Amino acid sequence: MINIGVLGYGYWGPNLVRNFSRLTNARITWVCDIDQKLLADVPRLYPTIQTTAVFDDLLKDPDTHAVVIATPVSTHFPLGHLALKAGKHLFIEKPMTMTVKDARFLTKLARKKRRILMVDHTFVHTPAVEKIKEILRSKTLGTLQYIDCVRTNLGLLQKDTNVIYDLAPHDFGVLHYLLGRNPTSISATGASPHNTGQEEVAHISAQYGKNLFVHSHVSWLSPIKIRTMIFVGTEKMLLYDDMESSEKIKIYDKSVSVTKNPKLLRQLRIGYRTGEMVSPHIPVAEGLAGATLAFVKAIETKKAPASDGRAGTDVVGVIEAATKSLRQKGKSIRV
Repeated sequence: MINIGVLGYGYWGPNLVRNFSRLTNARITWVCDIDQKLLADVPRLYPTIQTTAVFDDLLKDPDTHAVVIATPVSTHFPLGHLALKAGKHLFIEKPMTMTVKDARFLTKLARKKRRILMVDHTFVHTPAVEKIKEILRSKTLGTLQYIDCVRTNLGLLQKDTNVIYDLAPHDFGVLHYLLGRNPTSISATGASPHNTGQEEVAHISAQYGKNLFVHSHVSWLSPIKIRTMIFVGTEKMLLYDDMESSEKIKIYDKSVSVTKNPKLLRQLRIGYRTGEMVSPHIPVAEGLAGATLAFVKAIETKKAPASDGRAGTDVVGVIEAATKSLRQKGKSIRV
């Protein structure tokens, strides 16, 4: 049985406690938060869980094997450092840290302590993303040329981080899992219409080598919640819509071809092919359920999960570079 302490019971903490509590081989021993009002609900819902406002109670408990950190991004590094230093396995919310330097430090420390470090790139652990990986591996789409990501909703505006740090890790976490690499260069533009000091909407352009371009639109200023990724290949196209309840993935037998005959280039010979759409069956499962299970399995097997410290560090590299570009008026940044 893996005993787990959760730090942070605000926006995301209750979801983490609920999912870890459902696992047969894990148990929540502590919930910690500085807000006593938030902790008041815990004994009623989970009578066996201890509550505290002191993080040290989790760290000094020899029977607690792992710590989950669901606190503001700016606190991830110092709190994660304390957890690993105390010899605990660490499950940390995305993004892993504010800087690549800090992410590398935690990854190195976890390796030194021989502890599992996992970042909650939730969508990596969903059946839909696993299916997309299978489709890409089979070359059903042909060669990938372009990926378009849209992730928007209304709020939550935050004080310590911008919309890139909040929403972009989801898409770039998925892309890192699917492609196995980071972009080579990145640029971004954005704005803070409400003058909060943190950008509320952004457009990110990422180049993966010479032949793959990715665009990501993230926003806290949308009247509707959108979670889509479109994969354009030389043979077919794929739409992943996480808001769909049943048909999350749709594969379109559509493509565009341009003549390679040098004699016809001036005539711009373009062909369009349109066929049928198919939607493969995707099991219904909560992404966080997959993530929490992956963490516990990683501890039991002593094998790194898909969204380990290395993956988390790479994603931090992308969002750090994107924010740097945004604040330099869209300058291209090498990743």
